[in-house]
Amino acid sequence: QVHLVESGGGLVQEGGSLTLSCTASGSISALSAMDWYRQAPGKQRDLVVTITAVGATKYGDFLEGRFTVSRDNAKNTVYLHMSKLKPSDTGVYYCHAFQHPRHYWGQGTQVTVSS
Repeated sequence: QVHLVESGGGLVQEGGSLTLSCTASGSISALSAMDWYRQAPGKQRDLVVTITAVGATKYGDFLEGRFTVSRDNAKNTVYLHMSKLKPSDTGVYYCHAFQHPRHYWGQGTQVTVSS
């Protein structure tokens, strides 16, 4: 079983930056992929970025190049670096991991961007 814990969310001003962390209970190198999703109230959950075990990444088109994913395998942690934040970035950000046939989700961390 894999447990995921997100941290780093909070309240930031429009145009500011924030870095989220997702720490897994085991080695993230054993997972096929790790992802960040986000969901605003009343909205669908959208994929922010995915990063595979071999380092391939895919970002959502709506991010406009403002977000970057990185990982530290020694710390079993994936990071999401966010900059030039907009109010539309507000939502709960979830860490997700996949290892066939199972999916794992963190509890989410709230990001609020004030206008």
